[in-house]
Amino acid sequence: MLKKPVLDILNEQVAKEMFSANLYLSMSSFYHSLNLNGFANWMRVQAQEEMFHSMKLYDYIINRGERALISTVEAPANSWDNALEAFKAVLVHEQKVTESINNVYEVSLREKDHATATLIQWFITEQVEEEANVTDVLERLKMLGDFQGGLLMLDAELKTRVFTPPVTPAT
Repeated sequence: MLKKPVLDILNEQVAKEMFSANLYLSMSSFYHSLNLNGFANWMRVQAQEEMFHSMKLYDYIINRGERALISTVEAPANSWDNALEAFKAVLVHEQKVTESINNVYEVSLREKDHATATLIQWFITEQVEEEANVTDVLERLKMLGDFQGGLLMLDAELKTRVFTPPVTPAT
């Protein structure tokens, strides 16, 4: 059984992860509209990862004998000025997610819920990877400047990304 503050913040995080999935699907559609199908693929894979995160939290709530509450998810933005600006938005978003995950961890520690704290440590590590991956693409986009050939080369590289569910301990 989870204490109410932990259950509440976990349910909020489920919704935040679902929002992230929707945001990345929206970005995927945006990149398709620019004919940058590799960028679109990268975002679609990112959306799949976010749904995996959401379901991991959902399953954890259920496994702890509680009810996962599914709330309304705000509609994400659907347009950006260009490919670079969209990726800048990704980094800002991932930094907010990191802050949110850290908050879940703090609540679980305050409530002495060590099982939840242990679960959230996985998410903390995942966020370090998420921010690093986004920063890598973002920095390369910045280096390209207006060089369209480089943009197409990066697009071709991003097309190769595939979703592989992370191997995680049972929740």
